[in-house]
Amino acid sequence: MARRRTPRPARPALTQLGRRASRPRTPAAAVLERVPNPHPADRYLVRFTAPEFTTLCPITGQPDFAHLVIDYVPAKWLVESKSLKLLLGSYRDVGAFHEDCTVAIARRLVTTLAPRWLRIAGYWYPRGGMPIDVFWQSGVAPAGVWVPDTGVSAYRGRG
Repeated sequence: MARRRTPRPARPALTQLGRRASRPRTPAAAVLERVPNPHPADRYLVRFTAPEFTTLCPITGQPDFAHLVIDYVPAKWLVESKSLKLLLGSYRDVGAFHEDCTVAIARRLVTTLAPRWLRIAGYWYPRGGMPIDVFWQSGVAPAGVWVPDTGVSAYRGRG
């Protein structure tokens, strides 16, 4: 007796996952890809942490470093993680202020995914003796979703 195979869902047309992909030169050139959420009826939180995000000061050209924490509650789509990594890496040689980078990443994700909710926390390492932390969210977190603390301590200096 022949076994019946369960049909597999159609694979999304991804252009980067499983292939060699170079770091995009700019965020505008980065292709942010998405895949169908296998549990669209469930409300759950997805977290990405980028502890070594880098960009350049738009005035001095000096490197700036941040620890980014991105949380979102998906609806129909999930972000494909390699494409997110490449988007974040595309900021490496771009001059932009901390606030611009943090909010632009959040808006790009919201535009691509249309999540139920998204927040980003950008903990920027001090330059000139002053850390800058940037926080953005798309609204109030959905009821019943566990939203943990970002886990990043406030900067305390040497005190």
